[in-house]
Amino acid sequence: MSTRPYAVTLFLGAFLLFGVQPLAGKYALPWFGGTPSVWTTCMLFFQTMLLGGYAYAYASGRWLAPRRQAQVHLGLLGVTVVVLTGRMLLNGSPVAPGPEWRPTADDLSTARLLSLLAATLGLPFFTLSTTAPLLQSWFSRVRPGASPYRLYALSNAGSLLALLAYPFLVEPWLGRGVQAWGWGLGFLLFAGSCALCARGVLRLADEPVQAQREEEARERPPGVGRTLAWLGLSGCASVLLLATTNQLSQDVSAGPFVWVLPLALYLLTFILAFEREALYSRPLTALLLLLAVGGVTALHYRGSESALSLQLLVHSAALFSGALLCNGELYRIRPAPRHLGAFYLWGSVGGALGGVLVQLVAPRLLNSYLEYPLALGACCLLAALVLLRRAPQETLPRTALRAIPALLLVLVTGALGQAVMKPGHVLGSWRGFFGVVQLWESDRGTEDHVFILRHGIVMHGYQYAQPGRTMTPTAYYTPKAGLGLALTEQRQRKERAGLPPSLRVGVLGLGVGATAALGHAGDTLRFYEINPQVIALAQGAGGYFSFLRDTPARTEVVEGDARILLEQELERGQGQGFDVLAVDVFSSDAIPVHLLTEEAMELYRRHLAPGGVLALHISNLHLDLAPIVLAHAWTSGWHATQVKTAMSGDTLTALWMVLSPDASFFQGDAFLNSEAWVRRMALAAPPRVRWTDERSSVLLALRSLGWSHQDIIEEPTKAHAPVAAPAGP
Repeated sequence: MSTRPYAVTLFLGAFLLFGVQPLAGKYALPWFGGTPSVWTTCMLFFQTMLLGGYAYAYASGRWLAPRRQAQVHLGLLGVTVVVLTGRMLLNGSPVAPGPEWRPTADDLSTARLLSLLAATLGLPFFTLSTTAPLLQSWFSRVRPGASPYRLYALSNAGSLLALLAYPFLVEPWLGRGVQAWGWGLGFLLFAGSCALCARGVLRLADEPVQAQREEEARERPPGVGRTLAWLGLSGCASVLLLATTNQLSQDVSAGPFVWVLPLALYLLTFILAFEREALYSRPLTALLLLLAVGGVTALHYRGSESALSLQLLVHSAALFSGALLCNGELYRIRPAPRHLGAFYLWGSVGGALGGVLVQLVAPRLLNSYLEYPLALGACCLLAALVLLRRAPQETLPRTALRAIPALLLVLVTGALGQAVMKPGHVLGSWRGFFGVVQLWESDRGTEDHVFILRHGIVMHGYQYAQPGRTMTPTAYYTPKAGLGLALTEQRQRKERAGLPPSLRVGVLGLGVGATAALGHAGDTLRFYEINPQVIALAQGAGGYFSFLRDTPARTEVVEGDARILLEQELERGQGQGFDVLAVDVFSSDAIPVHLLTEEAMELYRRHLAPGGVLALHISNLHLDLAPIVLAHAWTSGWHATQVKTAMSGDTLTALWMVLSPDASFFQGDAFLNSEAWVRRMALAAPPRVRWTDERSSVLLALRSLGWSHQDIIEEPTKAHAPVAAPAGP
């Protein structure tokens, strides 16, 4: 039998295996808070299922004759096709979870997400995950003497193509439903191709299992030491992959565009390492790792000031060099083809172990994303060790020469540790499903003594500690900022209408509760917050923040995902009737996309009172969200105004968009007399980029690419000196 059926099947299986991963994450993301932990949980599931598939392939190769293996696998393929076809016909999608799996607002957990993935994707993903080791084992029997390892590189090439195609060709242009149906039809094609390979195995004469074991024994099976090396190298690469993904997701956005880049680089290292041993060079890889870790160290010192392109370049280089080192060394200690099943099995055990360490162990032992520098440090030490290994008959001076980069790797590891643990006024750090929250202190002993809440790299609010200044409006929530102007104008409109000026205000995102400083007696402020640790701090835990306690307004805090909570309130007939609804939702600097889609905007509109307005905080380091908001205004027929503030006193640089169904709202004194830069904005043509629940792409909103730019009409409400565009909250 020719190589072509195996090559096609392995390529297609790998393409489907990795093509469905970002799609599954995209379905889960809106239901689980839009946080980076959604993807790492998905990765834990994928790695565990991959381990199950490799264990199945190993067990069938160990205990079953080739013909029996083919018969059993044909049965598994048949069951999977029946189940998948049934889901396509009964549920309308082979991948989408049914409404019964939608969690309640307070049931957002790792266990719930893992259960959802197992129920909707478990069987077909397991079947696909068996493909690489099983078909390579069949190939080594059908084509004795031919190396199966190049097929593994081809399989990884299919995976890489699927990952690269998703953010650039699939996600921006195809809705989730179309993607799911395309994947389901692709699986049916794969099943037919796999059955063709099985037919070739069925033609082989059965080889007694005892004969297989005797041949394995003659080929010196790997010992405990080599097996532990497989486990350690694959586990280190897996931890580095997931830790890098966490690092990028918290600072840009949790979504497929950010997810697939690290995974694609990780797969590329497999391709290079397994295609040909000459493609992996220890000295060059160690040099790249040295430079990359030096860059990561510099980024830690600079904080959030670095450009997105530089951050992506440095973190990508660190992941690529570290993973190439691990996978290159893994390939160097590969076994004979007879033990290929055990090799892949233990490699997948290491991958799954990495997922467990990052998603389940690290959040309980570490209060920040320390696994990232720890994994990089481990790679540096590994590189130093392999450089110091003296080859047979190598001269001592040559060994000493290689000791120089090894020493530099140890030194840069120490520098990275110092950068990560650099001294600061951190009073506490908490890590959970929704990210890392840190409490900072500044200017202790002075009148400017403040407590600061940070989420990832971004400050999410601060409060003065000195009595008499605790209720000073600060940060992005001062009277001159966008939300402050909207509140002031609504009060004035009520007074002009002869109504009490009290307001009912909804706020998505609590922070330190600084919005409460804008509340007046008679107002009601209703906060929606997903992170229980943030709620505890804002409500006074530790005595750091007191906005909620000291405000004259009435406050309500509801825990859970804001969108789910608002939908449930409408289902119960409890429309909130907000005069102003503020959307201020960030996970570090990442935007939960599901809270900025057209469906979300319609939900907000239904919760507004007649004449109510919507204020959206869209400050961001890397994403240009103004065209997205203007597209929503175009669709709903609303009027939009942009409010920019520069850093001045207690007001920080910020960018708000205020939407109202009444154009005259922006002609009131609050906006006309504002110190901020106020501009009426609209699209000159139908929107090019729209975010909906079915189709949304962060790629199209990146400032550096400018894909979201559209012809925007700007009309100054009042002439002001230009204000620098805000970088982020």
